Amino acid sequence: MNYEKLLSDVSEGQERLSVQESVELFLHADLNSLGQAANRMRQRLNGDEVVTYLVDRNINYTNVCVTDCKFCEFYRPLGHKESYVISETELFKKVEETVALGGTRILLQGGHHPELRLDFYVNMLKNLKTRFPQVELNAFSPPEIDHIAQVEGTSCLQVLESLKTAGLDGLPGGGGEILDDEIRERVSPKKLMSTGWLSCMSDAHSLGLLTSASQVIGFGEEPTHRFNALQGIRDTQDKSMAAYGRGFLSFVMWPLQFESRYGEVFGNKKGVKLGAEREEYLRHSALSRLFLDSVPHIGASWPTMGPVIAAEALMFGADDFGSTMIEENVVSSAGSTYDCMTEEAIRAHIGDAGFRPQKRDSAYQAVS
Repeated sequence: MNYEKLLSDVSEGQERLSVQESVELFLHADLNSLGQAANRMRQRLNGDEVVTYLVDRNINYTNVCVTDCKFCEFYRPLGHKESYVISETELFKKVEETVALGGTRILLQGGHHPELRLDFYVNMLKNLKTRFPQVELNAFSPPEIDHIAQVEGTSCLQVLESLKTAGLDGLPGGGGEILDDEIRERVSPKKLMSTGWLSCMSDAHSLGLLTSASQVIGFGEEPTHRFNALQGIRDTQDKSMAAYGRGFLSFVMWPLQFESRYGEVFGNKKGVKLGAEREEYLRHSALSRLFLDSVPHIGASWPTMGPVIAAEALMFGADDFGSTMIEENVVSSAGSTYDCMTEEAIRAHIGDAGFRPQKRDSAYQAVS
Protein backbone atom coordinates (compact mmCIF):
# COMPACT_ATOMS: atom_id res chain seq x y z
CA MET A 1 0.00 0.00 0.00
CA ASN A 2 1.28 3.43 -0.98
CA TYR A 3 0.49 5.27 2.26
CA GLU A 4 1.50 8.73 1.07
CA LYS A 5 -0.66 8.58 -2.08
CA LEU A 6 -3.60 7.19 -0.14
CA LEU A 7 -3.32 9.92 2.48
CA SER A 8 -3.04 12.58 -0.21
CA ASP A 9 -6.10 11.33 -2.08
CA VAL A 10 -8.18 11.04 1.08
CA SER A 11 -7.20 14.45 2.43
CA GLU A 12 -8.16 16.07 -0.89
CA GLY A 13 -11.54 14.34 -0.95
CA GLN A 14 -10.71 12.12 -3.93
CA GLU A 15 -11.07 8.84 -2.05
CA ARG A 16 -12.67 7.46 1.11
CA LEU A 17 -10.86 5.30 3.60
CA SER A 18 -12.05 1.74 4.12
CA VAL A 19 -11.89 0.02 7.50
CA GLN A 20 -8.98 -2.16 6.37
CA GLU A 21 -7.03 0.78 4.95
CA SER A 22 -7.55 2.67 8.19
CA VAL A 23 -6.25 -0.26 10.23
CA GLU A 24 -3.16 -0.44 8.00
CA LEU A 25 -2.52 3.27 8.36
CA PHE A 26 -3.07 3.16 12.11
CA LEU A 27 -0.57 0.33 12.54
CA HIS A 28 2.09 1.32 10.03
CA ALA A 29 1.87 4.90 8.71
CA ASP A 30 4.24 7.59 9.94
CA LEU A 31 2.63 9.69 12.68
CA ASN A 32 3.66 12.99 11.11
CA SER A 33 2.30 11.91 7.73
CA LEU A 34 -1.04 11.12 9.35
CA GLY A 35 -1.08 14.49 11.05
CA GLN A 36 -0.23 16.38 7.87
CA ALA A 37 -2.97 14.62 5.92
CA ALA A 38 -5.55 15.23 8.66
CA ASN A 39 -4.49 18.86 8.86
CA ARG A 40 -4.94 19.25 5.10
CA MET A 41 -8.48 17.90 5.38
CA ARG A 42 -9.14 20.15 8.36
CA GLN A 43 -7.99 23.17 6.36
CA ARG A 44 -10.12 22.15 3.38
CA LEU A 45 -13.25 21.74 5.50
CA ASN A 46 -12.81 24.46 8.12
CA GLY A 47 -9.96 26.77 7.18
CA ASP A 48 -6.59 27.01 8.83
CA GLU A 49 -6.98 29.89 11.25
CA VAL A 50 -9.90 29.47 13.68
CA VAL A 51 -10.31 26.96 16.50
CA THR A 52 -13.67 27.07 18.24
CA TYR A 53 -14.70 26.42 21.84
CA LEU A 54 -17.84 26.51 23.94
CA VAL A 55 -18.72 27.78 27.41
CA ASP A 56 -21.13 25.35 29.04
CA ARG A 57 -21.88 23.20 32.04
CA ASN A 58 -22.56 19.48 32.27
CA ILE A 59 -25.27 18.90 34.87
CA ASN A 60 -25.94 15.33 35.92
CA TYR A 61 -29.61 15.31 36.93
CA THR A 62 -29.33 11.88 38.58
CA ASN A 63 -26.64 9.31 39.31
CA VAL A 64 -29.11 6.45 39.69
CA CYS A 65 -28.59 3.84 36.98
CA VAL A 66 -29.52 0.23 36.31
CA THR A 67 -27.13 -0.30 33.40
CA ASP A 68 -24.07 -1.31 35.47
CA CYS A 69 -21.43 -0.38 32.86
CA LYS A 70 -18.16 -1.95 33.98
CA PHE A 71 -16.13 1.21 33.47
CA CYS A 72 -18.43 3.69 35.28
CA GLU A 73 -17.56 4.98 38.74
CA PHE A 74 -20.23 7.68 38.74
CA TYR A 75 -23.48 5.74 38.98
CA ARG A 76 -25.21 4.46 42.11
CA PRO A 77 -28.00 1.86 42.36
CA LEU A 78 -31.49 2.90 43.36
CA GLY A 79 -31.71 3.36 47.13
CA HIS A 80 -27.96 3.81 47.64
CA LYS A 81 -27.11 6.39 50.30
CA GLU A 82 -25.20 8.45 47.72
CA SER A 83 -27.91 8.32 45.04
CA TYR A 84 -29.73 11.51 44.08
CA VAL A 85 -32.15 13.22 41.73
CA ILE A 86 -31.42 16.92 41.39
CA SER A 87 -33.95 19.38 42.81
CA GLU A 88 -35.31 22.19 40.69
CA THR A 89 -33.80 24.71 43.09
CA GLU A 90 -30.32 23.27 42.68
CA LEU A 91 -30.77 22.92 38.92
CA PHE A 92 -31.76 26.57 38.52
CA LYS A 93 -28.84 27.67 40.69
CA LYS A 94 -26.35 25.78 38.50
CA VAL A 95 -27.80 27.30 35.34
CA GLU A 96 -27.75 30.80 36.83
CA GLU A 97 -24.06 30.35 37.68
CA THR A 98 -23.39 29.19 34.12
CA VAL A 99 -25.13 32.19 32.56
CA ALA A 100 -23.18 34.52 34.86
CA LEU A 101 -19.95 33.01 33.50
CA GLY A 102 -20.98 33.59 29.89
CA GLY A 103 -22.27 30.07 29.29
CA THR A 104 -24.57 29.48 26.35
CA ARG A 105 -25.33 25.77 26.71
CA ILE A 106 -26.37 23.28 29.34
CA LEU A 107 -25.69 19.56 28.96
CA LEU A 108 -28.16 17.50 30.96
CA GLN A 109 -27.11 13.90 31.36
CA GLY A 110 -27.73 11.20 33.92
CA GLY A 111 -28.12 7.54 34.65
CA HIS A 112 -30.92 5.20 33.62
CA HIS A 113 -33.26 5.78 36.54
CA PRO A 114 -35.92 3.04 36.65
CA GLU A 115 -38.60 5.19 38.31
CA LEU A 116 -38.43 8.49 36.41
CA ARG A 117 -41.17 8.80 33.80
CA LEU A 118 -41.25 10.89 30.63
CA ASP A 119 -43.14 13.67 32.46
CA PHE A 120 -40.11 14.24 34.67
CA TYR A 121 -37.87 14.97 31.68
CA VAL A 122 -40.52 17.01 29.87
CA ASN A 123 -41.16 19.21 32.90
CA MET A 124 -37.46 19.67 33.56
CA LEU A 125 -36.92 20.96 30.02
CA LYS A 126 -40.05 23.13 30.01
CA ASN A 127 -39.17 24.77 33.29
CA LEU A 128 -35.61 25.45 32.20
CA LYS A 129 -36.72 26.98 28.90
CA THR A 130 -39.27 29.16 30.67
CA ARG A 131 -36.69 30.43 33.17
CA PHE A 132 -33.69 30.58 30.79
CA PRO A 133 -34.98 30.94 27.20
CA GLN A 134 -31.57 32.05 25.95
CA VAL A 135 -29.76 28.86 27.05
CA GLU A 136 -29.36 25.92 24.67
CA LEU A 137 -30.46 22.61 26.13
CA ASN A 138 -28.48 19.69 24.80
CA ALA A 139 -29.63 16.78 26.88
CA PHE A 140 -29.55 13.05 27.44
CA SER A 141 -27.99 10.52 25.03
CA PRO A 142 -29.28 7.69 22.81
CA PRO A 143 -29.11 5.13 25.66
CA GLU A 144 -31.02 7.50 27.95
CA ILE A 145 -33.67 8.06 25.28
CA ASP A 146 -33.94 4.30 24.75
CA HIS A 147 -34.30 3.76 28.50
CA ILE A 148 -37.09 6.36 28.75
CA ALA A 149 -38.81 4.72 25.78
CA GLN A 150 -38.64 1.33 27.48
CA VAL A 151 -40.05 2.71 30.74
CA GLU A 152 -42.90 4.36 28.81
CA GLY A 153 -43.50 1.49 26.40
CA THR A 154 -43.04 3.73 23.37
CA SER A 155 -40.44 4.49 20.70
CA CYS A 156 -37.31 6.61 20.76
CA LEU A 157 -38.81 8.83 18.06
CA GLN A 158 -41.91 9.53 20.13
CA VAL A 159 -39.79 10.32 23.20
CA LEU A 160 -37.63 12.70 21.17
CA GLU A 161 -40.70 14.41 19.73
CA SER A 162 -42.05 15.04 23.23
CA LEU A 163 -38.70 16.32 24.48
CA LYS A 164 -38.21 18.61 21.50
CA THR A 165 -41.64 20.14 22.07
CA ALA A 166 -40.61 20.71 25.69
CA GLY A 167 -37.45 22.59 24.70
CA LEU A 168 -34.75 20.08 23.73
CA ASP A 169 -32.30 21.63 21.27
CA GLY A 170 -29.83 18.82 20.78
CA LEU A 171 -28.99 15.20 21.54
CA PRO A 172 -25.32 14.71 22.55
CA GLY A 173 -23.41 11.66 21.40
CA GLY A 174 -22.93 10.10 24.82
CA GLY A 175 -23.17 6.43 25.58
CA GLY A 176 -21.46 5.49 22.34
CA GLU A 177 -18.23 4.12 23.75
CA ILE A 178 -17.28 1.89 20.80
CA LEU A 179 -20.17 1.22 18.40
CA ASP A 180 -19.13 -2.37 17.80
CA ASP A 181 -21.36 -4.90 19.50
CA GLU A 182 -18.52 -7.28 20.34
CA ILE A 183 -17.06 -4.59 22.57
CA ARG A 184 -20.41 -3.32 23.85
CA GLU A 185 -21.40 -6.82 24.92
CA ARG A 186 -18.19 -6.94 26.92
CA VAL A 187 -18.24 -3.56 28.65
CA SER A 188 -21.89 -2.40 28.72
CA PRO A 189 -24.12 -5.39 27.90
CA LYS A 190 -27.28 -3.81 29.33
CA LYS A 191 -26.92 -0.65 27.26
CA LEU A 192 -28.34 0.09 23.83
CA MET A 193 -26.40 -1.75 21.11
CA SER A 194 -24.83 -0.11 18.06
CA THR A 195 -27.76 -0.29 15.64
CA GLY A 196 -30.11 1.16 18.25
CA TRP A 197 -27.71 4.00 19.08
CA LEU A 198 -27.37 4.96 15.43
CA SER A 199 -31.10 4.60 14.81
CA CYS A 200 -31.88 6.95 17.70
CA MET A 201 -29.48 9.51 16.24
CA SER A 202 -31.14 9.14 12.85
CA ASP A 203 -34.47 9.91 14.55
CA ALA A 204 -32.88 13.01 16.09
CA HIS A 205 -31.65 14.10 12.65
CA SER A 206 -35.16 13.69 11.25
CA LEU A 207 -36.42 16.13 13.89
CA GLY A 208 -33.72 18.73 13.28
CA LEU A 209 -31.99 18.27 16.63
CA LEU A 210 -28.31 19.15 16.92
CA THR A 211 -26.22 16.01 17.37
CA SER A 212 -22.68 14.84 17.87
CA ALA A 213 -20.95 11.46 17.76
CA SER A 214 -18.29 10.16 20.12
CA GLN A 215 -15.95 7.28 20.75
CA VAL A 216 -14.04 6.03 23.79
CA ILE A 217 -10.95 3.97 23.00
CA GLY A 218 -8.83 1.73 25.16
CA PHE A 219 -11.16 -1.05 26.31
CA GLY A 220 -8.69 -3.65 25.07
CA GLU A 221 -10.24 -3.60 21.60
CA GLU A 222 -8.46 -4.00 18.26
CA PRO A 223 -8.16 -1.17 15.73
CA THR A 224 -10.71 -2.97 13.55
CA HIS A 225 -13.35 -2.48 16.25
CA ARG A 226 -12.68 1.24 16.32
CA PHE A 227 -12.98 1.69 12.58
CA ASN A 228 -16.02 -0.56 12.34
CA ALA A 229 -17.61 1.91 14.75
CA LEU A 230 -16.55 4.87 12.63
CA GLN A 231 -18.02 3.12 9.59
CA GLY A 232 -21.39 2.97 11.35
CA ILE A 233 -21.20 6.68 12.14
CA ARG A 234 -20.21 7.56 8.57
CA ASP A 235 -22.94 5.38 7.05
CA THR A 236 -25.56 7.00 9.31
CA GLN A 237 -24.23 10.44 8.42
CA ASP A 238 -24.51 9.71 4.71
CA LYS A 239 -28.09 8.46 5.06
CA SER A 240 -29.18 11.38 7.24
CA MET A 241 -27.62 13.96 4.95
CA ALA A 242 -29.37 12.40 1.96
CA ALA A 243 -32.73 12.13 3.72
CA TYR A 244 -32.83 15.26 5.90
CA GLY A 245 -29.98 17.50 4.75
CA ARG A 246 -28.40 17.33 8.21
CA GLY A 247 -26.60 14.92 10.47
CA PHE A 248 -23.80 14.83 13.05
CA LEU A 249 -22.16 18.23 13.47
CA SER A 250 -19.10 16.88 15.24
CA PHE A 251 -17.15 13.92 16.51
CA VAL A 252 -14.97 13.69 19.60
CA MET A 253 -12.85 10.79 20.80
CA TRP A 254 -11.07 10.19 24.10
CA PRO A 255 -9.28 7.36 25.90
CA LEU A 256 -10.89 5.33 28.67
CA GLN A 257 -10.19 6.67 32.15
CA PHE A 258 -9.61 3.41 33.98
CA GLU A 259 -8.80 4.10 37.62
CA SER A 260 -11.91 2.08 38.35
CA ARG A 261 -13.23 -1.39 38.92
CA TYR A 262 -13.10 -1.89 35.15
CA GLY A 263 -9.33 -1.55 35.27
CA GLU A 264 -9.12 -4.02 38.12
CA VAL A 265 -11.57 -6.58 36.78
CA PHE A 266 -10.76 -6.48 33.09
CA GLY A 267 -7.34 -4.94 32.61
CA ASN A 268 -5.12 -6.05 35.45
CA LYS A 269 -6.34 -9.62 35.65
CA LYS A 270 -6.24 -10.28 31.90
CA GLY A 271 -3.17 -8.24 31.05
CA VAL A 272 -5.05 -6.02 28.60
CA LYS A 273 -3.73 -2.55 27.81
CA LEU A 274 -6.33 0.07 28.72
CA GLY A 275 -6.66 3.70 27.71
CA ALA A 276 -4.26 5.37 25.30
CA GLU A 277 -1.15 7.52 25.52
CA ARG A 278 -0.17 10.54 23.43
CA GLU A 279 0.90 8.91 20.16
CA GLU A 280 -1.99 6.50 19.99
CA TYR A 281 -4.44 9.30 20.74
CA LEU A 282 -2.99 11.59 18.07
CA ARG A 283 -2.82 8.73 15.57
CA HIS A 284 -6.48 7.89 16.05
CA SER A 285 -7.49 11.55 16.11
CA ALA A 286 -5.92 12.06 12.69
CA LEU A 287 -7.54 8.96 11.24
CA SER A 288 -10.91 9.93 12.71
CA ARG A 289 -10.68 13.22 10.79
CA LEU A 290 -9.73 11.41 7.61
CA PHE A 291 -12.33 8.64 7.93
CA LEU A 292 -15.28 10.84 8.93
CA ASP A 293 -15.02 13.04 5.86
CA SER A 294 -18.69 14.05 5.96
CA VAL A 295 -18.72 15.10 9.64
CA PRO A 296 -17.86 18.83 9.71
CA HIS A 297 -16.00 19.15 13.02
CA ILE A 298 -13.58 17.11 15.12
CA GLY A 299 -13.04 17.94 18.77
CA ALA A 300 -9.92 17.60 20.91
CA SER A 301 -10.28 16.13 24.41
CA TRP A 302 -8.43 18.21 26.97
CA PRO A 303 -10.37 16.73 29.96
CA THR A 304 -8.76 13.32 29.37
CA MET A 305 -5.49 14.16 27.61
CA GLY A 306 -4.73 17.52 29.18
CA PRO A 307 -4.52 20.87 27.36
CA VAL A 308 -1.00 20.36 25.96
CA ILE A 309 -1.80 17.18 24.04
CA ALA A 310 -5.24 18.54 23.12
CA ALA A 311 -3.48 21.53 21.56
CA GLU A 312 -1.29 19.10 19.60
CA ALA A 313 -4.46 17.45 18.29
CA LEU A 314 -5.28 20.75 16.56
CA MET A 315 -2.49 19.82 14.14
CA PHE A 316 -3.90 16.31 13.77
CA GLY A 317 -7.31 17.16 12.36
CA ALA A 318 -9.18 18.71 15.30
CA ASP A 319 -10.71 22.15 14.81
CA ASP A 320 -12.54 22.51 18.14
CA PHE A 321 -11.12 22.64 21.66
CA GLY A 322 -14.32 21.55 23.39
CA SER A 323 -15.85 23.40 26.28
CA THR A 324 -14.92 24.94 29.58
CA MET A 325 -16.98 22.24 31.32
CA ILE A 326 -17.79 24.41 34.32
CA GLU A 327 -18.89 21.18 35.97
CA GLU A 328 -18.01 17.57 35.08
CA ASN A 329 -18.55 14.46 37.20
CA VAL A 330 -18.49 11.29 35.12
CA VAL A 331 -15.00 11.32 33.59
CA SER A 332 -13.48 12.76 36.76
CA SER A 333 -15.07 9.95 38.78
CA ALA A 334 -13.14 7.47 36.64
CA GLY A 335 -9.75 9.05 37.32
CA SER A 336 -9.23 12.11 35.11
CA THR A 337 -6.97 14.57 36.91
CA TYR A 338 -7.66 17.62 34.72
CA ASP A 339 -9.83 20.30 36.27
CA CYS A 340 -12.37 22.35 34.39
CA MET A 341 -10.86 25.34 32.56
CA THR A 342 -11.73 28.98 32.38
CA GLU A 343 -12.59 30.58 29.08
CA GLU A 344 -9.40 32.63 29.32
CA ALA A 345 -7.29 29.49 29.73
CA ILE A 346 -8.86 27.83 26.70
CA ARG A 347 -8.29 30.92 24.58
CA ALA A 348 -4.67 31.00 25.72
CA HIS A 349 -4.04 27.35 24.80
CA ILE A 350 -5.59 27.86 21.37
CA GLY A 351 -3.57 31.02 20.79
CA ASP A 352 -0.33 29.40 21.92
CA ALA A 353 -0.94 26.63 19.37
CA GLY A 354 -1.01 29.25 16.61
CA PHE A 355 -4.76 29.56 16.04
CA ARG A 356 -7.37 32.23 16.60
CA PRO A 357 -9.88 31.23 19.31
CA GLN A 358 -13.57 31.73 18.56
CA LYS A 359 -16.38 31.18 21.03
CA ARG A 360 -19.30 29.30 19.47
CA ASP A 361 -22.73 27.89 20.19
CA SER A 362 -23.92 24.30 19.76
CA ALA A 363 -24.50 24.85 16.04
CA TYR A 364 -20.90 26.05 15.61
CA GLN A 365 -22.04 29.60 15.00
CA ALA A 366 -19.78 32.32 16.36
CA VAL A 367 -20.92 34.18 19.45
CA SER A 368 -19.33 37.16 21.16
